[in-house]
Amino acid sequence: MNPDGKLRLLYECNPLAFIAEQAGGLATTGRERVLDIKPSKLHQRLPYYIGSKNMVEKAMSLLK
Repeated sequence: MNPDGKLRLLYECNPLAFIAEQAGGLATTGRERVLDIKPSKLHQRLPYYIGSKNMVEKAMSLLK
């Protein structure tokens, strides 16, 4: 498992997070909302959970 994640914030995570949230879903790193992250590098990678709000919240409850 890669602690920095495998998907790139600017090219993969942000576009999908925007679409998911517009559809009523949720996109998170497990700690914060993906769309609230300010990029620190061009190819910054991060862990990523995306889907319906209920399913993402259920996945987050399993991490705690």
